[in-house]
Amino acid sequence: MGSYFAYYLTGYIMIPVFIFAMACQIKVKNSFNKYSRVQNRRGLTGADAAYRLLMLNGITDVKIKQVGGTLTDYYDPKNKEICLSQDVFSSRSVAAIGVACHEAGHACQHAQGYAPLKIRNAVIPMTRIGSLLGVPLALIGMFLYSDTLIYAGIILYGAVALFQFITLPVEFNASKRALQTIEANGFLEGEEYTGAKKVLTAAALTYVAALASALATLLRLFLIAGRNNRN
Repeated sequence: MGSYFAYYLTGYIMIPVFIFAMACQIKVKNSFNKYSRVQNRRGLTGADAAYRLLMLNGITDVKIKQVGGTLTDYYDPKNKEICLSQDVFSSRSVAAIGVACHEAGHACQHAQGYAPLKIRNAVIPMTRIGSLLGVPLALIGMFLYSDTLIYAGIILYGAVALFQFITLPVEFNASKRALQTIEANGFLEGEEYTGAKKVLTAAALTYVAALASALATLLRLFLIAGRNNRN
């Protein structure tokens, strides 16, 4: 039982991570809300911008559709669909252009066989198992004093950390593609472009926070595994 208590006592490791994650969430919401009120001069909607980015890259087999929610935008590689939230799809805001082009950037990565995206997609099945069973399995191993179960749990949860690590270059690259296209083709100019960049930069920090959380959890598991071995 001591290992269980020790695991929860090491929760202090998560405090700065939690604060950072909350700050990132607040920043991305504030940035999105601020630049959602700024209309772009060219009158492009988010869907328009995503479509133009695809055409500029010769991609004609990707659909663009609207989904419910706020900040629920994503690219579906299986069905080749750019799914834009209702606040982005038909909006003519600076924030909408940035978010829509970011998702279109993922479609470009997929079409061009971007290696980090392939790796991320490959580890998704193990990530789902790791996020569900990694920590519980390690804790059961600590209770039973089973090094095999402990390290099996750590390895499974390690897949979660690996996924978050690989996600960083994937997301940063998608934003880079988006901003380069926006600037080079005049989707946004001047302060409009700066606003879109701020929205995407704030969003990128949430992925940094997710990686920090995964690494902190792994550190907790390793600390408790070491304590278990000493006992």
